[in-house]
Amino acid sequence: MEKIAVFPGSFDPFTIGHEEIVRRGLKIFDKIIIAVGINALKREFLDVDCRVQLIQKVFADTSRVIIEPYSGLTVDFCKEMGANIIIRGLRTAADFEYERAVGQANRAMDAEVETMFILTSTEHTFISSTIVRNVYMNGGNVDRFLPEALNTEDLRRCEKR
Repeated sequence: MEKIAVFPGSFDPFTIGHEEIVRRGLKIFDKIIIAVGINALKREFLDVDCRVQLIQKVFADTSRVIIEPYSGLTVDFCKEMGANIIIRGLRTAADFEYERAVGQANRAMDAEVETMFILTSTEHTFISSTIVRNVYMNGGNVDRFLPEALNTEDLRRCEKR
């Protein structure tokens, strides 16, 4: 039986830390579905279709990573995709507290879906989509925070106006 995991998030934008979590997850799972969340309550920096395209560019080297937009409950999306594992990356203790609560809520909604945490490497601990957006919005070059396949120009082409 194929081991399929879902890695949900807004990925606005997708960072080198996100890529690391997925590539390390591929050592454990046969397939990872990157679930690009659509949240009507959040103001998006990059359009969801553009986020999907950028992430596809990052994982063009493997057929084991699928990128799908989604809205609604993550546990419902997991069922729809035939996955019973949610992967979450942890950078800090604060991340753990938040992700633990979300994982417990997901388990209460569907006991078949487990949450697995992968610790971010030390060199990526400070990188978040929020920091990358702030650097970018203030005219900084964010290449060092993005996967090798992406660059600041990719964000410029996709930026919501």
